[in-house]
Amino acid sequence: MTASPAIPLAPPDSGVAATRWLATGSLLALIVLCLAWELVLAPLRPGGTWLAIKALPLCIPLAGILKNRMYTYRWVSLVIWLYFTEGVVRGWSDKPPSQWLAWAEVALCLVLFTACTLHVRLRQRNAKAAAAAAEASAAAPAP
Repeated sequence: MTASPAIPLAPPDSGVAATRWLATGSLLALIVLCLAWELVLAPLRPGGTWLAIKALPLCIPLAGILKNRMYTYRWVSLVIWLYFTEGVVRGWSDKPPSQWLAWAEVALCLVLFTACTLHVRLRQRNAKAAAAAAEASAAAPAP
């Protein structure tokens, strides 16, 4: 019985972990902001509005982000631009305090987009480095 050669595992990258937590935190903060904005802080009508359901689509990618699925990070970085656009429009057209909440939404969208794109980029770079290391170790002659 021969032992298979050990493939060295890549050390955990602190950048990947940081971007994962930043993406998770900003997504959760955006969900809370959307709900609080339309139900409590500055609803269009007293008592809240149906606009609070805009937080529902943000709950869908939450499971994928928590499970660290690369595909989720990719499509969230595209979908988040809808919320960014809403924030910019309402930031320019609404009156305070709704205007301030809209600019907070814009800021959270930018943080989430940056975290998602950096996370994908770092994980792809790490995967390439691990593949190159595995290829190099496979090409090395066995003692």
